[in-house]
Amino acid sequence: MSLQERLTASVVRLFSEGEQPLSQTHLYPGDPGLFGPGSVSWKVMGDVSSFVGGVRALLLQALHPEVAAGVADHSQYETDPLGRLNRTSLFVTTANYGSMPEVQAAVQIVRQAHKPVSGTSERGVRYAASQPQLGAWVHNTLTDSFLEAYQTFGHGLQSEEADQFVQEQSKIGELLGVTELPLTAGDLRAWVTEHPSLGDSRALREAWDFLRNPPLQPGQLLGYKVVRAAAVATLPPELSQLANTSSRKGALFGGRCIISSLRWAMKHSPAWKAALDRCGVSYDTTKFRSFEDPPSITDQ
Repeated sequence: MSLQERLTASVVRLFSEGEQPLSQTHLYPGDPGLFGPGSVSWKVMGDVSSFVGGVRALLLQALHPEVAAGVADHSQYETDPLGRLNRTSLFVTTANYGSMPEVQAAVQIVRQAHKPVSGTSERGVRYAASQPQLGAWVHNTLTDSFLEAYQTFGHGLQSEEADQFVQEQSKIGELLGVTELPLTAGDLRAWVTEHPSLGDSRALREAWDFLRNPPLQPGQLLGYKVVRAAAVATLPPELSQLANTSSRKGALFGGRCIISSLRWAMKHSPAWKAALDRCGVSYDTTKFRSFEDPPSITDQ
């Protein structure tokens, strides 16, 4: 097996763990959910470039001292390194592709999980995960990250499509009680890069140190580092500077290579396929993978 095949296999394993979403989505035939088959969101979130977007979002979220403090004080990411990533992935997948009952249930789970998350950050600011301004940072960095990853490593969107994606994703933010929701890609990027509440913190440094070298299996770590380096390479310079980091030479090229291999190995998201099946829409079955199908690349 070549190096690229081994890297791809390691990422396949990394992102194939965790609870399977939409296991009951077939019970809601004809329900388009929040977006439906003609949406930009289904196209963007169904591409494997979203793996880079997910890691990028975690990196960005740590730049907000109160958000970082909430993660440090209330999560178990050090002992469960894939847990937060997989929980975020489960929510994002359900919110984007689920029927409305599934979307509403996923939102309720997040709201309940946020209720006990509160405390004081290193700079003495009280925080609570239910605060709309903190939810805005988490939601908007997710949207910006998935969009940037698709623009860089996916098939790319026209400016009108990028704006449509941001507008569609704002519906998820609204359900979570977020009020600061930019509605164009340009406004979203400006909101993220010019956010007044960002700053250095011990929680930021610890989170970035952890994300630099998490305690994964050697095979998983191999591919993860390529994905993380690609994510760092897409960060706005002013935010990279805040985290005291810089892009590694060749990171974008490495990201494009591994995402291209993953696209071949994993095809389009099985959640996208399940949602299309639920809506009764025809599609090219050769371009999609079902939840029960193994990826094409293994470590054999």
